[in-house]
Amino acid sequence: QVQLVESGGGLVQAGGSLRLSCAASGRTFSSYAMGWFRQAPGKEREIVIASSWSGGDRYYAESVKGRFTISRDNAKNTVYLQMNSLKPEDTAVYYCAARTDSFSGSYYKYGYEYDYWGQGTQVTVSS
Repeated sequence: QVQLVESGGGLVQAGGSLRLSCAASGRTFSSYAMGWFRQAPGKEREIVIASSWSGGDRYYAESVKGRFTISRDNAKNTVYLQMNSLKPEDTAVYYCAARTDSFSGSYYKYGYEYDYWGQGTQVTVSS
């Protein structure tokens, strides 16, 4: 069983930055493919960023390219989502997800491809 705990959400003005953290349990975190998703009120959950277990292969949603980045610290079993130049349309609950069985170089863009989810953290961007 893997537990994921997000933190770092909050209220920020447009143009500001936030860094979300996702701490994972499990002794083989370094082999997990990770993803960040978000869900805004009244909208479906969408992929934000996906990363292969090595971190070398990544997928960015068009809406966040050039503004958001993903990184991971395997020593801390933590993955981060750095969000810069935030916009009001980035307002959502952000979730991290882990896939424990993944192929080298593979990232996963769909929610059903992940095994474990965090509880979510709210990000609100004011205009």
